[in-house]
Amino acid sequence: MNIWLVMLLGGLITFGMRFSLIYLLAEGRFQVPDTLRKALHYVPPAVLSAIIFPELFLREEALYLSFENTRLLAGLTAIVVAWFSKNTLVTILAGMVALFLLQFFLFPR
Repeated sequence: MNIWLVMLLGGLITFGMRFSLIYLLAEGRFQVPDTLRKALHYVPPAVLSAIIFPELFLREEALYLSFENTRLLAGLTAIVVAWFSKNTLVTILAGMVALFLLQFFLFPR
């Protein structure tokens, strides 16, 4: 019972914090300066890069640039697909399929 209570309260607190900021911005009670608004456009790519790049380039906390690095090869495949398709879902699927095929057929463990 305690775990459910903690999950419920944590969810409510998180929702309240996010909703309050959205409410203040939507109602016009709080104005975001233009420089901050422009800077916030760079947050999603920066966060995504911080999550993805270590998975592609590092293995056991060391730089791993090799043709046997299946994650890097699948990531490069996803980049090429993203460049041509400009579709996020197609890019994700292509990267996942490339990773599966590389791990299963070319470099089985």
